[in-house]
Amino acid sequence: MWRLCKAGVGRTPLSRGRFSAPCAVTATAAPTSRTIPVQTPLPRRTSSPHDHRRRRLLSATPHRTFISHSGPFSPAVPPPPSSLGAPRPARAFRRTRRWGRRLVILAVVLSAVWAADRRLWSSGMARSLRTFGVGLLVAADYKLNFRAEPLPLPWVGCPGGIPELHRRSAERLFDLLRENGGLYLKIGQAIAMQSAILPPEFQRMFARMFDDAPQDSWSEVEQVIRDDFGGRSVEEVFGVSFSGEEGKGVMETTARASASVAQVHWARLPDGREVAVKIQKPEIAKQIGWDLWAFRVVMRAYTWWFDLPLYSLVPFISERLELETDFENEARNSERMRELVSQEPSLRGRVYVPPVYPELSSKRVLTTEWIEGVRLWDKEALTAPWLGGWGRGSMGARGAPLDPLDVDAVRDKLREGPGVRLKPERQEWRGRRGRGGLGLSTKEVMTTMVDLFSAQIFKWGVVHCDPHPGNIFIRRLPNGLPELVLIDHGLYVYMSDKFRREYGEFWKALMTFDNDKIAAITREWGIQAADLFASVTLLRPYEGGEQHLQRDVLAALRDGKTASQKHYEMQQRMKQGIRDVLADEDRWPKELVFIGRNMRIVQANNQYMGSPVNRIKRMGQWASRSLSQDRGLPLRLRVANAWHHLVFSAVLLLSDVAFYFFRLRQLLGLGGGMEDEVEERLKEVAKEFGVELQHDVFAG
Repeated sequence: MWRLCKAGVGRTPLSRGRFSAPCAVTATAAPTSRTIPVQTPLPRRTSSPHDHRRRRLLSATPHRTFISHSGPFSPAVPPPPSSLGAPRPARAFRRTRRWGRRLVILAVVLSAVWAADRRLWSSGMARSLRTFGVGLLVAADYKLNFRAEPLPLPWVGCPGGIPELHRRSAERLFDLLRENGGLYLKIGQAIAMQSAILPPEFQRMFARMFDDAPQDSWSEVEQVIRDDFGGRSVEEVFGVSFSGEEGKGVMETTARASASVAQVHWARLPDGREVAVKIQKPEIAKQIGWDLWAFRVVMRAYTWWFDLPLYSLVPFISERLELETDFENEARNSERMRELVSQEPSLRGRVYVPPVYPELSSKRVLTTEWIEGVRLWDKEALTAPWLGGWGRGSMGARGAPLDPLDVDAVRDKLREGPGVRLKPERQEWRGRRGRGGLGLSTKEVMTTMVDLFSAQIFKWGVVHCDPHPGNIFIRRLPNGLPELVLIDHGLYVYMSDKFRREYGEFWKALMTFDNDKIAAITREWGIQAADLFASVTLLRPYEGGEQHLQRDVLAALRDGKTASQKHYEMQQRMKQGIRDVLADEDRWPKELVFIGRNMRIVQANNQYMGSPVNRIKRMGQWASRSLSQDRGLPLRLRVANAWHHLVFSAVLLLSDVAFYFFRLRQLLGLGGGMEDEVEERLKEVAKEFGVELQHDVFAG
């Protein structure tokens, strides 16, 4: 801040203790060209008392005034505009504006794509991108850290070794599948069952995939029914009323069960039938194309990256998963199985398949008979004493009618508002204290189950591939025996007659250690590791054969390597074993993927029940007997097979000695049953191949 001084008065200080440039003042007394610094005090002026403190502070600092004697006084003149030079144009910032426009356009396009994806495909594109991201991250993690010795780089190393790598990858994949939902949950359940080839960290993580999935709202359910039945409402299609009208049925708006693909609602039709209405979740139809495409892309990349022949199985698996979302296909499977069971004398009356009501079904809606029974996983309710009365069965068993519905009580509940439970619980058979049960033998239950699925595999070639405990109900017949009710018929495989007979011969050869027959059949299927495939089929170590792979693994373990090196070497050997099993992708029977899943779940069910049945022997008997009863074979072969079956049955009696030995030990509390002992032996052998089996996927 400038201030001109009077008669030699110096400059005034600027704020914060700084001084302005010297003032130019003309002095006539002593003209000279020399500039003389003069020490002058600050000018005195009158001020208010409030400025005393400020004046004392300023006067404490001396100031210098420079007096110039160079000439007469001339006032300051601003410079002319011409001296400023030519004007320059303002900066345009064209590049910044160009990139700004691009960012705005990109944001608009991405927002439009996101909105269209959410609206048209139920976020199928976003789910696919999420899948690619997680899949790439997991693949890169394995590529970097799956090695005998961890990398020395701290930002890519794996401190916990290979087990920590498995745990981290399993957690990432589990979070992905749970977040995406839908068919991804089905894939997670399939992973949970493949304990023969996956590390234990994956087993423990993916076992939680069997929990109930979230429900969709009733408004979304109504929209699915309107879309599939030409715009008709729920009331019009099923003849129900949500206000309790006379002569109308009733329906619950809250689902009784919710799975990955659909949810089930209870309803009572106007004619008195109680039905289960299975309604597909509306987002499934929009997502399935994206989900299966993402599955193919990921498997193609993993096949190339890890050099494993996996992609050849993808088209068949994708086709099965897509058919599982078609409820018209499920209705056909259900009716086919119902017909086969009714024609089989050994299963008629022991197995029940609920009928489908086609007039109330569509591609996304399936209506069947409502089943009152006990789930297979409720072992306590199955075995607790029967309190329902002598000579009586449980509700619905062998066509027994359900207790009539109290219509007046249901109407009273309807007045309480939406979402109330309308179906009576029907728990009288449990007794007043609720401690009763069906009073059934676990041996009879598991015998029926093994017989049913053995007939599907070896006799009919029509295989239900999802027999987990949630899809099986048990009821008590009036004679005290169990009746097995099989539901959820979406995932099926149909075996050709040729493959069905070959598989029966293969299983029979396993029981008699006919290694030449095993080698011939596996060569026909393009399999090189016959011993390994035999062990996977039996779900126990195959003691016959030459066992080349086991000897190679054991030899590798005797080389004095570290624990980490041995773990890596064993899993590398197992990887080679998978290549040998899938050696010829064109000839390899794709049905084996789902048949193995069926047998694995049945084995887990038997073990959960305490191994009351010699499952392997009983399945071997079905394989041999089915060959002797196959009407598609010439009479000469059928007679020869019948003779071989008699000899085979006599040989199998020897396996009962081992079975009852383990059964006696189990009853005396000295050990587990035969299935438990077989599993322990299988775990020991599996560890030799770098695999740790976890067969408690249904626990909890």
